[in-house]
Order: sequence, then C-alpha cells, then structure tokens
Amino acid sequence: MTTVNPRHLSDALRVGACGIYPLEAGTGLLADCGNWLHRDDFTSRFITTGTSISDGVTLLASTDWEAAVTAVHAGELPASGGERRILLLAASIADGIPVSLSDTLPGIDRRNASLVVSAVAHAAGLPDP
Repeated sequence: MTTVNPRHLSDALRVGACGIYPLEAGTGLLADCGNWLHRDDFTSRFITTGTSISDGVTLLASTDWEAAVTAVHAGELPASGGERRILLLAASIADGIPVSLSDTLPGIDRRNASLVVSAVAHAAGLPDP
C-alpha cells in the first residue's frame, strides 16, 4: 500500500463511506479522534485505498473494521485505553460489531465523548448537535 497523508486518508475514508449514515458516523469518529490515521501499524493493515472508477482520480478508502477489532482484542494492535475504546465504538457504529457500552464508555474524555455523541446522532440521520 502506498502511504497516504492522514488528512488525505481521512478525506478518502469519508468519500468511501458517503451516503451510508452509520458508516459515515463510524468513519468520522475514527478520523476525528486524531490517533488511528496517524499510525502506520493501523493504516497499513486495516485501511484499503483505491481510485474511484467513476472519475479515475478521486481517492477512496475503507476500513476492515472486523480485522482491526480482532487485532486489538488479540493484543496484535497495541492501543491505549482511549484508543481502544474509540476504535471499538467506531467499529460498532460503522459495521455493527457488538460492543458493551457499559465497559467502553467509562473513561472516555470529554472531547471523545462529544465525538461519540455526534457520531451516534449522525448514524441516526439527525443533524450534528
């Protein structure tokens, strides 16, 4: 995989998720938390990029949510408690991967809690708070 600048990768992920509210919301949460897209050990293994077939230029990207969550649970993808929580929540919102909210939400800081609330509202099709 070619290395993509995190800003461009964020844009490509958002374009790839466009039109599917839960996928947009989970992808946005992952991108907005500010950690995962800066980690080569994450992006090289769990993000796939390509070029749009409609225009041949637009960069698209997608996340292999299940593989990323499996790697975190298996200890193959090191993560702080906060990184782990955000990844699990984003994967649940985007791809329906089960997560225990009572285990995952405690300990999230105010900034990330706000991002989660916005992601849930977006996934439900509501305007961002």
